[in-house]
Amino acid sequence: MIKLTNLTKKFKDKIAVNNINLEIPSGEIFGILGPNGAGKTTTIKMISGLLKPTTGNINVCGFDIQKNAISAKKIIGLLPDTPFVYQKLTGREFLEFICGIYEVGCQKIDEYLELFELKIVADELVESYSHGMQQKLVLAGILIRDPKVILLDEPLAGLDPKSARLVKNIYNEQSKKGTTIFLSTHILELAEKLCSRIAIIDKGKIIALGTLDELKKQASMEKDLESVFFKLTENV
Repeated sequence: MIKLTNLTKKFKDKIAVNNINLEIPSGEIFGILGPNGAGKTTTIKMISGLLKPTTGNINVCGFDIQKNAISAKKIIGLLPDTPFVYQKLTGREFLEFICGIYEVGCQKIDEYLELFELKIVADELVESYSHGMQQKLVLAGILIRDPKVILLDEPLAGLDPKSARLVKNIYNEQSKKGTTIFLSTHILELAEKLCSRIAIIDKGKIIALGTLDELKKQASMEKDLESVFFKLTENV
């Protein structure tokens, strides 16, 4: 479903992502985990088509993200750590706007507003929403168009505990439907609860890949990986 081949991104003299190779099948919740500045967000932006790789290839559901960008973006949903929503629209208008762009029906708007506990503020301007409410509105806009791949950058940022539990359940339900979920985080506990496999990234390079149990065993034997794990556990 997602295949990254020799993926590299440079910003002038800095290598933000260094020769990443990954394959993520349909229905998997996959986490890329690392300290701040490790290259997680840059990787997400390249997969979504927001950033062009310096070298390497990205294939999403059979589409080359550089050669078939429009086709690929139609099946990708992106939830950034800081949501972008038109502030002068109401919540309902924003979802109508998304439905119009992606040519899907508006019949489920009320269902998603109810699901995310936004119905009571649906006709208020987005500028009055909290960060967490805007996160949920953007996620509703993603789910309403039923993408095959969902990219999440720090997916629980700004959410209260009740909303966090809600969206974690939604991600698990989407995975069971066959949706591939690729998330980035610097919080080990989040990756542990959601992801079937995890890639540890540090200074742009993947230094370990596997289940959490496999990574913990590897960390006990490798000093560099153990050091990164220590940094991540500090965020729990």
